[in-house]
Amino acid sequence: MKQKVVVIGHGYTSRLGVVRALGIAGYEVIVVVVQPTTSGKAVRNVKPIDCYSKYVSRYFFCTNNGDALIDLLLTKCVDNTQKVVLFPDSDFSAAVIDKNQNILSEHFLFPHINHEQGAVVAWMDKIRQKKLAADIGLNVAKGTIVEVDEGDYTLPSDLEYPCFPKPLATLVGAKTGMVRCDNESELRKSLALLIKRSATISVLVEEYKKIDTEYALMGFSDGKTVIIPGIIRTISLANGGHFGVAKQGKLMPVDGFEEVVGRFKQYVIHTGYCGIFDIDFYESDGKLYFCEMNFRYGGSGYAYTKMGVNLPDIYVKEMLGHEWKSVQASIKDSKIFVNERMSLDDWYQGFISFTEYKSILRGSDISFVYDEDDTRPGTIFDWMVRLYRFKYLVKKCLCK
Repeated sequence: MKQKVVVIGHGYTSRLGVVRALGIAGYEVIVVVVQPTTSGKAVRNVKPIDCYSKYVSRYFFCTNNGDALIDLLLTKCVDNTQKVVLFPDSDFSAAVIDKNQNILSEHFLFPHINHEQGAVVAWMDKIRQKKLAADIGLNVAKGTIVEVDEGDYTLPSDLEYPCFPKPLATLVGAKTGMVRCDNESELRKSLALLIKRSATISVLVEEYKKIDTEYALMGFSDGKTVIIPGIIRTISLANGGHFGVAKQGKLMPVDGFEEVVGRFKQYVIHTGYCGIFDIDFYESDGKLYFCEMNFRYGGSGYAYTKMGVNLPDIYVKEMLGHEWKSVQASIKDSKIFVNERMSLDDWYQGFISFTEYKSILRGSDISFVYDEDDTRPGTIFDWMVRLYRFKYLVKKCLCK
């Protein structure tokens, strides 16, 4: 009997990367599609692209409601012959699992900090993260918290501009409102966009830094040993509803980043976290700055798998108490990857031409959707591209 793993997340490209990594490692994969909604009901039950993968045995839809997710897991995903491994692929699913460890632990295995309920969520606090980063010698931008309660808030009188607002808990969907603000008026406009998505929210208003280069890395920790196989340098970012998400990037060995990687390892060890993590950092005026740590798989994680480092497999092995340290855990070469969904949406929303879209795909070594050993998702994506092109032409005709 195969070991079952439940992948829980919002976006099909990130989930697809996890599905394929787990599938080639021999696990049975179940997908929970979390759909953003404020009505309490799923927006639509249309089979997403990742669920066409040959590695998906079953899939379920769930609203972005914690109680609904826990109920689904306990009623649909329990297996009395084994403990099923949960694989959170979003901040939402990671937080819900962490806050319900006592309910889930009888039937499931999942990321944790010393198996202490709520400990991971406590470390999602960006102010706490920045303090630890500064304590271990990482550069951080100054920041302060603005608490919004049912749309009401008070701005501190000592705020410095320009600044950059970001929610402490990642909002489901777009990063609307997370832009440079040069004055109080612009900040209030940005906050209004965030409040529109969530009327009660904690927002980190951070000192704005001109970013020369954005970086990210993924790794795994068993609570004592940390591996960081490689560094991602962002080549281009998505716009519009996907603002800030890597559209194209380059995965490289850690050569030249040994000092900062060493500090990141110290950082992760200090949290005590056991699981896959994602860290964002950037270069500004010749210095590297810590941005944030995410306690879940990163959206560009499949690039690691395609270059020989299967982090999802390492994670499951650790959850099951199996040996994982013999698995390849370092990137040996450099390759460019593309997130087709981000690129397609950028074209459809008018940020790039279709020629530029095709050029981005041709100029990349690693695809997140197309795979010669798992072709169905790529076929479905091609149908979606054709549909988008038809809708785009109709839209252009109607605008004339």
